[in-house]
Amino acid sequence: MYDIITILGPTACGKTAVATQLAARLTNSHGEPAEIISADSRQVFRGMDIGTGKDLGEYGAIPYHLIDICEAGEKYSVFEFQRDFLRAYHNIISHGRMPILCGGTGLYIESVLRAYRLVEVPVNPALRERLEGKSLAELTALLASYKRLHNTTDVDTSRRAIRAIEIEEFYREHRIEETNPFPSLNSLTIGLSIPRELRRERISRRLHKRLEEEGMVAEVQRLLDKGVTPEALISYGLEYRYLTLYLTGQLTYEEMVRLLEIAIHQFAKRQMTYFRGMERRGVAIRWVDATRPTADIVQEIERTACFKH
Repeated sequence: MYDIITILGPTACGKTAVATQLAARLTNSHGEPAEIISADSRQVFRGMDIGTGKDLGEYGAIPYHLIDICEAGEKYSVFEFQRDFLRAYHNIISHGRMPILCGGTGLYIESVLRAYRLVEVPVNPALRERLEGKSLAELTALLASYKRLHNTTDVDTSRRAIRAIEIEEFYREHRIEETNPFPSLNSLTIGLSIPRELRRERISRRLHKRLEEEGMVAEVQRLLDKGVTPEALISYGLEYRYLTLYLTGQLTYEEMVRLLEIAIHQFAKRQMTYFRGMERRGVAIRWVDATRPTADIVQEIERTACFKH
């Protein structure tokens, strides 16, 4: 019996379509659909829609959680995600509905499936001063040296890497154990697998569509116009980093597109590396071919799932 279904996979593999169609089919005795909890570290921010791929139009009548819950420019941590996840989870099951966790941020998903015990980590000014000036490569290598493997999929700026090291140092110094009050959830975890070349093709096609047809440049300009600082947007990485560098005159349009495309391909590769690491750390992932028709994937998951609620 499963407490939750988890849909994970790299960017551009079709997670939202699978999750929303599955939610529509997994109705309770009152005919109410399942509800989706987003596990995406950037979809929590309002106004960051196109670059994060919220695809809200796909949800229709399906309720969703942990999307648009913070203002752009704010910070949001895995500690806060766990807290907000639990609130959403208990709300969903209290109404007899089925929870579906869907996203691509590996650490967020693993923190739930492996029941991490997390605490709020304060800023360490002395550590930040020591790390200031180190390259991203040096910071990433240092981060990888910690026994408690941190999520590296989103660590694509020095600022994020320094914060990740700050968290690891806090855990090591305070000897915080990850055996905690967070509930142990039995998840049917589905991984959407897509061939590398097809994934690259989808990423490139989607990027150009967002830039040329959907208004992603205008979206980032609106955030800047609203007072979100360039530094904050750059810290979110990927689309927001490179578009901000372009809009502030630090990159040409052609440079921005080329570097951003490379960065997203690298990001997708890091996501898959992290998911494979989750498997080694005990998370059972049932991989399915994401090139199959979405309806077929959904039917397979539906046949496998059997909920307590």
